[in-house]
Amino acid sequence: MPDSLHALTLYLQYRYDTSLKRRWGDIERYTLRPKPEVILFDCDDCLYFDGWKLASTLTAKIEEWCTSKKNLPAGEAYQLYKKHGTALKGLLAEGHMEETEEEIDQYLSDVHDIPIHEHLSIDNELRDMILKIDPTIPKYIFTASVRAHAERCLRALGIDDLFVDIIDVKSCNLATKHSTEAFEAALKIAGVKDPETCLFLDDSTKNIATARSLGIRSFLVGRVGRDCGTPITSEHAEHEIDIIHDFPNVMPEIFIHD
Repeated sequence: MPDSLHALTLYLQYRYDTSLKRRWGDIERYTLRPKPEVILFDCDDCLYFDGWKLASTLTAKIEEWCTSKKNLPAGEAYQLYKKHGTALKGLLAEGHMEETEEEIDQYLSDVHDIPIHEHLSIDNELRDMILKIDPTIPKYIFTASVRAHAERCLRALGIDDLFVDIIDVKSCNLATKHSTEAFEAALKIAGVKDPETCLFLDDSTKNIATARSLGIRSFLVGRVGRDCGTPITSEHAEHEIDIIHDFPNVMPEIFIHD
């Protein structure tokens, strides 16, 4: 691209980004971005928001499993989570579980045995929003939970037919989602060669930070923290939105308009 055309294109991108109040980091490193080629959507507390009821139920199921199945003291599940990134990784690392596919699958099945349809229902507005995304951009679910749980959530919301695949905890070799390992696995599965062509939406500031460290364009969904109940923000997010339905407001260029 000739220098003059490059400069003009960069200026127009800058004007557009500014109009949408996007963050771009160090202005000295501001460059032309490639067209988005893949979108990774988190599932829980991102595609839907139920006041963390499902998340709290899942936490309680993990606690119950650890105390009833492994006779661990109350609260130990949370300590394992804090120390190892997930309770499962802690259970394996500290010898509370055999590292066999059968036992890992049983754990994941047990703790995700939640009546999803009591919490979630069809969201036609969400479905319409996703359907208006440029159909040439493949969409994936990237979740810290297990595939079966994500499938149940997607069916309950009425959007299970809109994604290429689900990248779950097993797809990432049980790596904690906010680890570089998990994101590198997700990018590989989605066929992403240039991280800047990937858009990522999530409610976790830790996940957003890791994604951005790899060059992924990241969007924080939800601006109130589950644990603190107070406003949260992320300097690593290109933009922050209250709910997933607001995504067209911050990435209008990937949506087909009537």
